[in-house]
Amino acid sequence: MIDRIVTGSRGQASVLATNKVIRNTYVLLSLTLAFSALTAGMSMALGLPHPGLILTLVGYFGLLFLVTKLRNSSAGILAVFALTGFMGYTLGPILSAYLALPNGSQIVMQAMGGTAAIFLGLSGYALTSRKDFSFMGGFLMVGILVAFLAGLAAVFFQMPALSLAVSAMFVLLMSGFILWETSNIIHGGETNYIMATVSLYVSIYNLFTSLLHLLGVFNNE
Repeated sequence: MIDRIVTGSRGQASVLATNKVIRNTYVLLSLTLAFSALTAGMSMALGLPHPGLILTLVGYFGLLFLVTKLRNSSAGILAVFALTGFMGYTLGPILSAYLALPNGSQIVMQAMGGTAAIFLGLSGYALTSRKDFSFMGGFLMVGILVAFLAGLAAVFFQMPALSLAVSAMFVLLMSGFILWETSNIIHGGETNYIMATVSLYVSIYNLFTSLLHLLGVFNNE
């Protein structure tokens, strides 16, 4: 009887801890998305140039390393805002370029709507069904590495067809990553809401930019 009570208490504590991680993750994610949108807007308003591929990668991985190092302290939250603010800044010039096109505003709105629909739909499914998608982890990591290297090759060798294929791959991979990460939080695989926030933010960012590229091509822009 005592063992049953102890087991039940532990289970309840685990559920409460998981719910806390989910709540903190989505609160921080909402704030970072808003901050990222703000820095993107400022970048557009000031007409700032894109930092380029090399500086973007250095800034991203450098700030990601900082977030990882500070993930268990309050300073980690500031590092998350630094990372997402930087990514928002890099997004500003991209949005400016699309908005300058004849159908630019429509393409951007479609990409935003598609990103929101995919994220909310997949996150909602993972949260309500509570299915374990941990089996997808290895496949997603390999797929993201292959897509990343293919994306670099498309840029350096100027291969538009490969770039288009990479964008399509990223839409599928980031959709799967949203399912996997949300499931990871639910089942206790990820207990740090700072790292969970960064993972979901990066998925949303890549999903949006990939949809933006695909929609631009489909609209002959």
